[in-house]
Amino acid sequence: MKTKFTYILYTTAFLVLASCNSNKNQTVEEETVPDIGNDTIQLSKVQFESSNMVLGTLQSLPFQQYVKTMGMIDVPPENKASISSYFEGTVKNLKLLPGEYVKRNQTLFTLENPEYVQIQQEYLEAKGQLTYLKSDYERQKTLAKEKVTSQKTFLKAESDYLVTKARFESIGKKLLLMNINPATLSLDNIRTTIAITSPIDGYVTNVNISTGAYLNPTEVAATVVNTEHLHLELNVFEKDLQKIQIGQPILFKIQNDNEAIYNAKVHIINKAVDPEKRTIGIHGHLSEEAEKIGLAPGMYAEASIVTNSVSKQALPSEAIVEMDGKNMVLVLQEKTDSGFSFLQKEVLLGDTHDNQTEILNVQDFNGNTQFLVRGAFNLITE
Repeated sequence: MKTKFTYILYTTAFLVLASCNSNKNQTVEEETVPDIGNDTIQLSKVQFESSNMVLGTLQSLPFQQYVKTMGMIDVPPENKASISSYFEGTVKNLKLLPGEYVKRNQTLFTLENPEYVQIQQEYLEAKGQLTYLKSDYERQKTLAKEKVTSQKTFLKAESDYLVTKARFESIGKKLLLMNINPATLSLDNIRTTIAITSPIDGYVTNVNISTGAYLNPTEVAATVVNTEHLHLELNVFEKDLQKIQIGQPILFKIQNDNEAIYNAKVHIINKAVDPEKRTIGIHGHLSEEAEKIGLAPGMYAEASIVTNSVSKQALPSEAIVEMDGKNMVLVLQEKTDSGFSFLQKEVLLGDTHDNQTEILNVQDFNGNTQFLVRGAFNLITE
């Protein structure tokens, strides 16, 4: 009777223990929590794939060295025109707006002044006198050769002709500055106004006058800028001059747009140092892509001039986790059909470039060492 009771007790205990073990295994499979030891982390294949984790190795990547600087988008001096007039007058027919596109020799506005009439009158008078004086000069020249007239009379005719001719030519040049064609000027088309035209194609950036205002020759009426040849005007400190060479790449971005990075190249290095700022001007040519994005003169630019490129062993920056003052990575220790085993290792860091970080203690790893390059943060910090 005692033996039968003992058998039933053992059987019951075995069933209870089996039931407990079964529930425990089921719980472990349902909870996708990695097994974390002091330095080792165990992951199942399901955990690895569901978290989109990625393995990778140390890569030899180019790390660029820079000289950081700043400046602005500008245009060459020949692409910027300050519009003024050689002659004073009252502004008429002004229809300019900032941002408007104008063509070369297009009339921007007109000036009116009664003195313009006097200049045209003097030209026509000189023209009329010149015809007579030239005829008289040639006649006196012939008579002087034949000893028919005195040398004094000949010299007087020559002097009157040359003086009038010089006056005629000089007034003609003045008319050209007034945008009046001397060849077509006659008594029938004398005018009181002159046209002020644009010397270049471009966009009007400033209008400093209004209709009815009196414009003096020293005043700038408007500014026109041709934006077809934009460039970078940068300033670097004199201590960095030895690092800069023509042809070096420039990476730049515009203020308030920190995401977009554009390309240019060093084209000209100024030879003079600004005595106050202790900087040197750098002229950079934009890439074709940068020229097409709608930059405008005067935009502030932050730039980095690439002075050197060195290959370094690196890992993606997200593979490195800072913890308790140390920089840690996860190194693959073992990979099986069911999961992965990772070992925490400390790394020493160097430079960072394009989300890649240099690893200084590469001697602690071999070329085949695999790292968890995506997903390490949550595992190490748990």
